[in-house]
Amino acid sequence: MTKKMKLGLHTYTLHLWGLGENYANFNEYRPKAMTLNQLMDNAVEWGLDGLHITGCDLESKDEGRLKEVREAMKDHNLYVEYNFSLNSQFDSRINDSVEDGIKIASMLGADIAKVSLDVIRPRPLYGSCFHPLVMKQLADIYEEIKATLPLLEKKGIKLAVENHTDTYADEVIWLIKQINHPLVGACVDTVNSMCVLEDPMSAVEKLAPYAFVNHFCDHKLDRDEFGLRFHGVALGDGDIDCLKVYSLIKEVSPTDRITFEIEWDMEGDSLEVAQKKQLEACLKSIRYAREVLGVGKA
Repeated sequence: MTKKMKLGLHTYTLHLWGLGENYANFNEYRPKAMTLNQLMDNAVEWGLDGLHITGCDLESKDEGRLKEVREAMKDHNLYVEYNFSLNSQFDSRINDSVEDGIKIASMLGADIAKVSLDVIRPRPLYGSCFHPLVMKQLADIYEEIKATLPLLEKKGIKLAVENHTDTYADEVIWLIKQINHPLVGACVDTVNSMCVLEDPMSAVEKLAPYAFVNHFCDHKLDRDEFGLRFHGVALGDGDIDCLKVYSLIKEVSPTDRITFEIEWDMEGDSLEVAQKKQLEACLKSIRYAREVLGVGKA
């Protein structure tokens, strides 16, 4: 039987509103123009099934706040996934140890804890897959994750290792295979591989079979006299073959959820104008996911 996929939103999609990591375009945190509770209300109105949240959205990671968010998510009938990093250089509020990330996910009522490894790569980036300096870091992360396996089993949480902007798909798969535990898999981001000069479709094909969760993104590549850069855009407006990627994830990934993410740039706009455009791109992506990709249909 064909899976019926759910649709969720990564809060970084609205980072200009103060949600998700706030590092893009600004050098300091900015106040929330939309709170997590307001986002929950909007998620219901927009017909979403869940949210993929970070420590930035929580404002506090104390037990009382986590219980409050858990109950609000339950009241809104939204699933929740927890996104954290080991050592983000851009926004320390998203940083947790693997153990703490799992515990926070459990208190939130999440069944997924997604971790970015924040590997520091040597230069040049190209040709550095499995570089000795990287492998030393992955070995330490291996030990940290292995130590938390009893906690994962006790809490019933799945840990998803992301191909963030600092790791190759093959490195993530190597780590997963070395740990060799059914509760440790991947998060496949559909554009991040470009940051290590890896073909995004190749990365998706490799990681999808291991992926408990995804960051379903689209980027548009532009070339000018200074070279090449990519822009975050609404789903369907960029150069990622979203239909092919969706079909692959639906067919081979052990998940029934699509988590979309938009990495919107201000492009010289004022904050007010950029917020409006970002929100429009968010709503356009939801329509694209439902009407074009068919998310939610069997």
